[in-house]
Amino acid sequence: MEKVVVIGGGAAGMIAAGTAASRGKHVILLEKNDKLGKKIYITGKGRCNVTNNSDIEELLNHVTTNKNFLYSAFYTFTNDDLIQLLNKYGTSTKVERGNRVFPKSDKASDVIKALEKYMVSYDVDIRLNTEVRGILTQDQKVMGVKLANEKIINCDKIIIATGGMSYPTTGSTGDGYKFAKKIDHTIKPLKPALVPLEIEEDWIKSLQGLSLKNVSLKTMYKNKEVHTEFGEMVFTHFGISGPIVLSMSSYISDYLNNKKINAFLNLKPALDEEKLDKRMIRDFEKYSKKQFKNALSDLLPSKLIPVIIQLSGIQEDKYVNQITKEERKGLVNLFFNLPITITKTRPIKEAIITSGGIDIKEINPSTMESKKMEGLYFTGEVLDVDALTGGYNLQIAFSTGYLAGISV
Repeated sequence: MEKVVVIGGGAAGMIAAGTAASRGKHVILLEKNDKLGKKIYITGKGRCNVTNNSDIEELLNHVTTNKNFLYSAFYTFTNDDLIQLLNKYGTSTKVERGNRVFPKSDKASDVIKALEKYMVSYDVDIRLNTEVRGILTQDQKVMGVKLANEKIINCDKIIIATGGMSYPTTGSTGDGYKFAKKIDHTIKPLKPALVPLEIEEDWIKSLQGLSLKNVSLKTMYKNKEVHTEFGEMVFTHFGISGPIVLSMSSYISDYLNNKKINAFLNLKPALDEEKLDKRMIRDFEKYSKKQFKNALSDLLPSKLIPVIIQLSGIQEDKYVNQITKEERKGLVNLFFNLPITITKTRPIKEAIITSGGIDIKEINPSTMESKKMEGLYFTGEVLDVDALTGGYNLQIAFSTGYLAGISV
């Protein structure tokens, strides 16, 4: 019986191990943590957004790096296949806004339990607290793994599912990149993806904790639009975060190498200039005998009012009936184009996922096997593939893990 070692007990590793074992392989899963799926526990704020209920082409459209590489994986093990597998092993799912799929219980632990049941049902030898130090090879073929305690496990095939560099407390400390580099694999530069952004302006600090819904954020570089996102965001002590900011980070990270990016926040994207101006005129008539600082409460959250007043250049104690048409027009423009200067992303340890990794040109997309080392397979975040938020990155892990599992 062929022996397969899977390194890493996350989403990709667990499904790879269970799938390989279901095909009659003797599978040993090695996890250096004291429990499986530590990163799954924290995804979706502890609820685990396992996948997205869109069609396969739509899933691929949300992959931001090397989507063509994933065609075989996504079509071999689909989001429907994943949902059926979770259901079979006791975890029901539900679909929420944006086609996001979650366990019905809202507990990430139930996803881990289902995957563990999958592995146990096919007798996977699960070994926790077991760290791998290196891969043993001979004549361009894998021979086994060396553990941190110096013990050696001989095997015929190895699946590397060690994750990236984000959230290192979950065990994602870049082990897979080290293993790959030692056997002459190319590692594409590692960068944070789906990560909060740092802002230059000092007024950001006064907005800490403020959440805005239904706003749009546009980024510009050298007077050309890079990307626009619509939805929810939140201000932090260092800058901005939230869904639209995390997605935006994947589009602008390449521009941020020692450069700054100009961004413009549209506070009222549902309105055009004429409608907002009419709305403002009504409010100004309503508060005509009040000072400017007391006339914006119907249009803005209280925390944001001092910032808008400061940037508008209108004196806060000026009476509303004294505000000129030009000043009002400038204020309307500020609502549509609140200027923000993005200086950099937060560190990779704060990112949801890692961009970069094992060069996909050196991996067979139909099997996930290395083109450089026979019997070696790579799955999940360790590969140079990443996607937007919404369950797409976990689908990458599950699909590539399954494909490796049926290929070993």
